[in-house]
Amino acid sequence: MPPFLLKEGREEAARSEPEGQARILWIMKKSSKNRLPPQQQSLFPGDNLFDKIARAVCRAGTLPRKELYEAWEMAKRVRRRYRGGRILDLACGHGLLAHIMLILDDSSKIGIAVDTNIPLNAGKLSKELITSWPRLKNRIIYKQVPVHEITILPDDIVVSAHACGSLTDLIIARAIEQRARVAVLPCCHNLKESSSGGLEGWMDKTLAVDTVRAETLRSNGYKIVTQKIPDEITPKNRLLMGEYLGR
Repeated sequence: MPPFLLKEGREEAARSEPEGQARILWIMKKSSKNRLPPQQQSLFPGDNLFDKIARAVCRAGTLPRKELYEAWEMAKRVRRRYRGGRILDLACGHGLLAHIMLILDDSSKIGIAVDTNIPLNAGKLSKELITSWPRLKNRIIYKQVPVHEITILPDDIVVSAHACGSLTDLIIARAIEQRARVAVLPCCHNLKESSSGGLEGWMDKTLAVDTVRAETLRSNGYKIVTQKIPDEITPKNRLLMGEYLGR
């Protein structure tokens, strides 16, 4: 039995299922927090865009499978709505979302990946993606600074996948200041710092927080769009998008 089966807590599955089947179930689990290693490139053999991105991520060997699927599902939904502009990937982690946003729409000239702690191996991921898409060279900029220090322009698209707690509120507020387009996939709701608007008597507290966030955008002249990415990737899957259209 391959030892990695045990890392996913699949001991029982491995005992009750043929070894190959158990291995496939483990490998294809989209919510896995295990890194995608180079040897798993073979799981993504297609000529479609997602498989090409996945193979680059595997070659880098830096990202959990979960983050690959989160970034892809978010980016393609955002790009269906919003084109062009600089990309600001706030609380970016490795910056995969910024890269995919530029891959999906070349009319965005630059992507800025911002975090207070950029992983040391983020450059390895960026190098593999640039090798596959040379047009990205010199167009992805990493900035290791707090979100509040970043200058946002009205034509920007501000994106953030799983900015923890009230950081999502700060990102929305910063976008509103410049009337920039914004898309967030909230997580780890801080019920002490983020407003639930008194709605927790009617709905789940985290849903109340995200409802207030949506209404904050709407009340500031934004047309909002609410969607979900597949819950097989993450239960924290509510995607909120907004574009300023005037009051």
